Amino acid sequence: MNIAVNYVAILLAGVVSMAIGFLWYSSMVLGKPWMKEKGVTPESMKKAQKEMGKLYALSFVASLIMAYVLSYVMALSANFFHYPKLQTGFITAFWMWIGFVMPVQLTATIFGNKNWKLFGIDTGYQLVSIVAMGVVIALL
Repeated sequence: MNIAVNYVAILLAGVVSMAIGFLWYSSMVLGKPWMKEKGVTPESMKKAQKEMGKLYALSFVASLIMAYVLSYVMALSANFFHYPKLQTGFITAFWMWIGFVMPVQLTATIFGNKNWKLFGIDTGYQLVSIVAMGVVIALL
């Protein structure tokens, strides 16, 4: 079976994921609770922003990898289940999140003595992000 990968869709999905992250962790949405739970102050955040370019670049590469794999799994799923593209995007993204992303974050929270509120914020972002990537890939 030959799987065609739409690299424009993957690039756009990565950009959408990053945009959602910027919004999700901004003060308009969940930035303040996230900072409180992480123990981050506005001063420490400003100091850390000088180094953030490299971290954002690495995060973008990770988003592209996730979008590529999601695109591939969506293509396999579409060939097997024959759902409409948008439905395939939603369903595949959700199952990838519930089966791989959330359990990894849950395990890290349990055994890393991490904060449950922080888990909710972070895994919520991952769910919204991967579903949005699935939608972008499905529509292009």
